[in-house]
Amino acid sequence: MNASQPSGAARGFTLLEVMVSLALFGLIAAAGVAVMAYAVDSQGVLRERMGRLGEFQRARALLRADLSQASLRLVRRSDGSPARHTFIGGRPGESGPLFGFVRHGRENPEAAPRTSLEYVEYRIVDGRLERSARAAVDSAQPPAARVLIDGITAARVAYLPAGEGWNDGWRGGSTTLPAAVELELELDAIGTVRQRFLLPAMTP
Repeated sequence: MNASQPSGAARGFTLLEVMVSLALFGLIAAAGVAVMAYAVDSQGVLRERMGRLGEFQRARALLRADLSQASLRLVRRSDGSPARHTFIGGRPGESGPLFGFVRHGRENPEAAPRTSLEYVEYRIVDGRLERSARAAVDSAQPPAARVLIDGITAARVAYLPAGEGWNDGWRGGSTTLPAAVELELELDAIGTVRQRFLLPAMTP
């Protein structure tokens, strides 16, 4: 046997082997990029959804706090005459407020000499749930609105009069409040959510 003859162990890679290796590496790298892109997209969707859920939870908490402290208090119009109803209960799509009422428990951290009552209104305007609160209960000035949540594509409301069944309208009255209110919203990135709020039991 000729000692100068190169052994098989010293043989290098052929061009075909190199090309196959590069092709496999390219496939693995492409799959890794696709997985990373999917993970980034999923995180973006999750962040958006969590942000929307946070907005919804804050709006829900504010609605619950307001409605649970509703008061049998008539407000006065600009001419000084009292309103006919203590609670305005509208329908989505109508020109007036969705809800309008006086509530107890207005915050007063500085113990200023003023009432703890506050008039609040909720409206659905151009797919947004808005809340406004008047500084004075009997003020005729329209309050500035604060957007609680947007992206509302559909809405439905129902009212529960004391001792009766649910209906989609509130008949009003100067000495009555609904026993409960149901609000159903269809929201972008969340879907349809239905919530019920209890109002305080009031008697004339």
